[in-house]
Amino acid sequence: MTILAKRVEQIKPSFTLEMVSRAADLKSKGVDLINFSAGQPDFNTPKNIIDAAKKAMDMGATKYTAGSGTLDLRKAICLKIKRENKINISHTNVLVSNGEKQSLSLACQALFQSGDEVLIFKPYWVSFPEFVSLADANPIFVDTDSENNFEPNEESLKSKISNSVKGIIINSPSNPTGSIWSNDKIITILKMAKQHNWVVISDECYERLVFDGNFTSVEKLNKDLNIGANIITCMSMSKTYSMTGWRIGYSFGEKKIIDAMSKIQGQSTSCANSISQAASVEALIGDQSEVQKMLKNFRERRDLIVSLLNKIPGVKCNLPGGAFYAFPNFENYMGKFFNDIEIINSFVLSELFLTEAKVVTVPGDGFGAPGHIRFSYPVSKKIITEGIGRINNFLEKLA
Repeated sequence: MTILAKRVEQIKPSFTLEMVSRAADLKSKGVDLINFSAGQPDFNTPKNIIDAAKKAMDMGATKYTAGSGTLDLRKAICLKIKRENKINISHTNVLVSNGEKQSLSLACQALFQSGDEVLIFKPYWVSFPEFVSLADANPIFVDTDSENNFEPNEESLKSKISNSVKGIIINSPSNPTGSIWSNDKIITILKMAKQHNWVVISDECYERLVFDGNFTSVEKLNKDLNIGANIITCMSMSKTYSMTGWRIGYSFGEKKIIDAMSKIQGQSTSCANSISQAASVEALIGDQSEVQKMLKNFRERRDLIVSLLNKIPGVKCNLPGGAFYAFPNFENYMGKFFNDIEIINSFVLSELFLTEAKVVTVPGDGFGAPGHIRFSYPVSKKIITEGIGRINNFLEKLA
């Protein structure tokens, strides 16, 4: 008899967090690293949000809150959703959790079980398949078109339809690609979900970090066109307000599902951090000017890193519409050698970038995208320029 449960063996470790940890370890040893692995803004949390947290502590907001979140925060979320996403929701349909990651995990726990299948588009955020597996369900992967900004491949989607499919996960803007799907593609998915009675989980973590055009929430499209699909929308404070360490995310949707998620949360983490909840109220209803400054910086950095990557011979990188990731294709370097090391996949290439060029990246194979590598660009323009220069210099050494 083994001491650990079988589910532990089924779950893969988060290699994105592993790369972040390795980078921090090497940095602490004095290695001159350039880190393109961290999926978080490099700016500090805006001062008005920090001040709100300090005030909350002084006022005694340091106790347990309602399991679903403070009423003030859930009402602030409703105001935000109406103001920015043009959707009217009730605070009774909102659940505040310890980061959006928990929101997504709770949705899977509440909805799926053994025998169920859940459709996930490639490339995918590394935790999606693990959330599904932890719910004893089976992740089923659907192709996207890399030549068309990683939009869903309808033929691949149709080929995965079965009576066992219970849900589908949408992530736009995407981690790892930064791509934003067209409304037409999303509408097609929603109509299929309605037809086949799938629950749609929409991960809209990066909905405020959009560089070109306007973002439309999946639920907004659903309501405007009266499609009637059942959607659980998950959003985050982390990326928009540079609050990754504060751990606040939230979800909204059908009350029966939200209540089920809250029930599970109540028996695991009780509630989200009371101080972070108070700060999040200020983030949502207070001054938004810092968000616009961060967005401007990210747009400039995106333009720079994509331009530099596309100047490397044999590398092709789409222009991401949102988030803060570039996802270039290095397939032309597969099969090449560095000394006696053959580059058989992006794991090998990413490892060589780390050991030889001292640049930390995240291999695309882990996202279900062989040949690609994710670059996170919440770093200065100077660091971007130096880092891509190191990559280019290393690639010139390959035979």
